[in-house]
Amino acid sequence: MPSTESATPTHEYDISFEEGASSPLTDEQVFACCDHVLAEEGVARPCMVSISFVGEPRIRELNAEWRGVDRATDVISLECERPDDPALAPGEPCELGDVVLAPSYIERQAAAFGTTFADECRLLLTHGLMHLLGYDHLDEAEAEAMEAREEALLAGMGCDAPIDRVVLTRHREGVDE
Repeated sequence: MPSTESATPTHEYDISFEEGASSPLTDEQVFACCDHVLAEEGVARPCMVSISFVGEPRIRELNAEWRGVDRATDVISLECERPDDPALAPGEPCELGDVVLAPSYIERQAAAFGTTFADECRLLLTHGLMHLLGYDHLDEAEAEAMEAREEALLAGMGCDAPIDRVVLTRHREGVDE
C-alpha cells in the first residue's frame, strides 16, 4: 500500500507490556522489524504503531471481542488507518493501528514449529503489521500471497534461522483452532 510521502519517513512505535509479559526482542529489534516491513512495503507516510505484549487471558478477551473466537491466540491486529487513505493530508502521520502479541503462546508455538522464540515473535509481529497494511488470509490465494510476502520480508530481517513455508502456514484460518 505505497503512498506518495517522503522517501524516509520517521515512524513512531509505542511498546507496552502487561504485567508478567515480556518479549524475546529488545525494543530496538522491534523497531527494526517494523521499520523493515514498512519500508519494504513502500510505506512512505510516517506511521504510528502500538505494539503490546500481553498475557493469554487478555489476548483471549481481545480475540473473543474482535474476532468472535473465545480462545487465546498468538497475535491480533487492530487497524485504525491506512497509509494510502485519501482523507489524510499530505505529510499527516497515519495511525496504523495496534499489534497485540501473547509471548507465552508464541513461545510454545515456536517450540512446536521448530523456530526460536525471537524468530517466532518477529514472524508474528510481521504478520500483524501485514494485516494492518491490508493483507489477509481468508482464502487460499490470499494466504499464499501473504505467506510469500512474509517469507520475503523475514529473509531480509536477520532472523536466527531461515523460516520456511511450512512454518508460515500456521496463519491460515483454522490451522490454530
